[in-house]
Amino acid sequence: MASIKVIAAGNRSGNQGAGRSDLSFFTFMDSVISRLKLMGRLRTSETYTAARNSLGRFAGGCDIRLDEVTPEMMEMYQAHLSSRGLVPNSISFHMRILRAVYNRARDNGLVDDRRPFRHVYTGIEKTRKRALSLAVIRSIRNLNLACDPEADYARDIFLLSFYFRGMSFVDMAFLLKTDLSHGYLTYRRRKTGQRLTIKWTGEMTDILRKYPANPTDYLLPIITSASSSPLRQYRLRQYRVNRALKEVGQKVGLQQPLTFYCSRHSWASIAKAKGVPLGVISDGLGHDSELTTQIYLSTLDISAVDRANARIIKSL
Repeated sequence: MASIKVIAAGNRSGNQGAGRSDLSFFTFMDSVISRLKLMGRLRTSETYTAARNSLGRFAGGCDIRLDEVTPEMMEMYQAHLSSRGLVPNSISFHMRILRAVYNRARDNGLVDDRRPFRHVYTGIEKTRKRALSLAVIRSIRNLNLACDPEADYARDIFLLSFYFRGMSFVDMAFLLKTDLSHGYLTYRRRKTGQRLTIKWTGEMTDILRKYPANPTDYLLPIITSASSSPLRQYRLRQYRVNRALKEVGQKVGLQQPLTFYCSRHSWASIAKAKGVPLGVISDGLGHDSELTTQIYLSTLDISAVDRANARIIKSL
């Protein structure tokens, strides 16, 4: 951290033009995280907290002022992350969060814009293909897992995610019974706050009928105890389901881990193969940013999506 202080000190003399330049970056970031929690964006607040803690470890527990966030510091931080084995996309993930916080402080007049992230990587490298074919999804559905209840449960939750157009596990876990009304499931994505509506189908009902009625207010058999923390139950289920999904993937011969990302990518890819217009679903989530996909989704005619989803499910 000493070298960071030296770099920052060399840049202090010309940084008095933007209000409270002595404000702690961590203090400001904590306020952003608190606001995200108040808005109900818990998943996003968790990713911001992870980025904040990572930078805090790099700083060795020392505070960092807003005017100390310089291009030199960020380059050193990038080298630090790389030395710890983080891949470029993971490094970019942290950098983009920190940049968003810095830009917010700049917009609030708290610091001059030194463009501290201009020399570090903030892009997204294309990752390996996650989309599964319709035949593979069908094989997963048709597996006989009666002798392995944990794998059977994980498979059912994965299929529900697919039927729900690639819904994330956290969004599934916190669905309420009241979210299902008049044959439609309506929820807000925790990651973005986007409101989505999905037509309920018989295939979804068939899966729920396999499990005892949930005594809590939650819809799916993920959070099922009123006497235990919902967040703790969600995290424990997530760990067990992710572990079991790897076994399910191996049973159908997958060379890649079976995850909920596969569900989302697969639905989009299969939708395209079924003739759903590119204006409706992006090519297997093949955008450089998920924001592009969200823009597409935000303009969808819900009935068109329902028809596409019904065609995909019926194809299994």
